[in-house]
Amino acid sequence: MRTILLALIYVVLIFVLLVFLLIFWPFGLREPLFRLSKWAISLAPGILGIKVKIAGRDMIDKETPYIFMSNHLSFLDGPLLFLLIPQSIRVILKKEVFRIPVVGQGMRFVGFVPVDRKGVRGGKKSIDRAAQLMRERGYSYLMFPEGTRSRDGRTQAFKRGGFFLALESGAAVAPITIRGTYELMPRGTIFARRGKIDVLFHPPVPVKGYDQNNMQTLIDKVKGIIVSGLPA
Repeated sequence: MRTILLALIYVVLIFVLLVFLLIFWPFGLREPLFRLSKWAISLAPGILGIKVKIAGRDMIDKETPYIFMSNHLSFLDGPLLFLLIPQSIRVILKKEVFRIPVVGQGMRFVGFVPVDRKGVRGGKKSIDRAAQLMRERGYSYLMFPEGTRSRDGRTQAFKRGGFFLALESGAAVAPITIRGTYELMPRGTIFARRGKIDVLFHPPVPVKGYDQNNMQTLIDKVKGIIVSGLPA
């Protein structure tokens, strides 16, 4: 019931966002639209009955671009981190998401980047575009290196896309561990349960000294940090 109520609220908010998008677009005002979207997401935990405990967020410099990387347990992870990361973060998403009316146009406007997962060239193009936006506008990006939500709650192998972006942009990787979202909304369910979620921010990992030849060492290091925050 709570999930249905939240969905109905967001249907109304989409029309509100459309009005603001039409106002902000001609003037290139991205941050007000971003803050409005973040406020809309902030309604979700209270409506769904979810309590969030946060640790380590003070280690994140709000003015420094990062590649935030997290384990991926649930549909809840993306919106939750979008809300909790103390920056105006952007995301690289599969291109199909950008076909959603209003939402897709808004995401492109604020700096979200579409990716075609079917080809290597499409992925390279998206990484180059995100790195360009990081250099020109100081954006940070959120990546889920597992690529998709876990089916059983266990951490999957990490893909290289986000690490290519870190090397291309020179931005440090900021690892994040999420606990509890799998229990509240595992893959394959559409209704979220009430409960508690823990989010742990780890110290950022500089990428200086890494390149494509020793990228796997960086991947293993970041994965080890993220997994260290999970239950044994």
